[in-house]
Amino acid sequence: MRPKISTLSSPVLAGVVREKTAGAARAEIRNCLYHGAGMIDLHLSCLETRDGETLKSIISSTSLPVLALHYNSSFEGKRTEDPEEERTELLFRAVLSGAAGLDMQGYTFDAKSRTAFFGEDRYSFTKDQPKEVVTDPAVIERQAEFIERVHREGAEVLLSCHPGVFLDRHQVVDLALFLLKRNPDVIKIVSIANDEEELAETFAGMIALKKELPVPVSFHAAGKAGALSRIVNPMLGGHILFAVDRYKEGHTLAQPELATAHEVVDGIRKIIE
Repeated sequence: MRPKISTLSSPVLAGVVREKTAGAARAEIRNCLYHGAGMIDLHLSCLETRDGETLKSIISSTSLPVLALHYNSSFEGKRTEDPEEERTELLFRAVLSGAAGLDMQGYTFDAKSRTAFFGEDRYSFTKDQPKEVVTDPAVIERQAEFIERVHREGAEVLLSCHPGVFLDRHQVVDLALFLLKRNPDVIKIVSIANDEEELAETFAGMIALKKELPVPVSFHAAGKAGALSRIVNPMLGGHILFAVDRYKEGHTLAQPELATAHEVVDGIRKIIE
C-alpha cells in the first residue's frame, strides 16, 4: 500500500535530496534515513535522467514516503524553465513510479505567477502582491483537476506557496483556506520575516493555522529573521520540517541540518511530553 504523507506524526523530518544521478539519490536517501528522516523530499529537476524506470529505482529503494517536487531549479541551484506541461507530467510520472505524493506549487499552470502577482487584489493576502498566488478561476480549476488526477492514483498532493512577502496570522489563514478549495492533502506556505516582530507573528500564524485548517499545514518564514521558524513552527503544529543531510551546491543553506534537527525535535518532545 502506498504510504500517506498526511497521516505521518507531526512534525515529520523530510530529508531533502538534490542529486544528479539515481545512484547518488539512493545513497543520499539512505543517509537521510540513518540521520532521522521520516520522509524524503526528492527534487526531480536536479536529476539528469528522469524516465519512469530511473524514478522507480530511486523511490523503491526506501520504505520512507517520497514527496516528489520540481521547483525549476538545477542541481547547481540555477533557474530552469521546463514548460508547465512537462513539469507537471514529470511530477505525475513520479507518482506512477511509486511516490507517496507530489508538491504542486501555487503557480502551477500559470508560470508567470512564479515571480510576480497577476491576480485580483480582493483578498487579505493579496495586498502586497504575493508571488505564486493565482486567483484566476480557470487556472484554479486546472489545478483542482490535476489534484484529482493524482488522487485517483492513490497518491497525495502537497500544495505549496512561496509568496515572498510577510503575512500576518489572519492573512496566512485566509491564504491557506483559499488554497484548500483545490482539495490538497497538505498545505505548505513560506512567507517572509524581516525582524523579530514579524517572526513572532509567524509563530502566531502557525498556531492559528493549526486551529483553523482541517488538513496538515507546514508554515515557516524565510528572510533575515525567519530561520528560527523552520524549527519552532513544526513544534507548534507544523506538519513537515525540511532538512538537509549534507550541504551541497544548490542547496537551500537556510534549511537546518538533518541530524541536528532530529536531536532538537526529539529533545523538545521529551521535555513537553
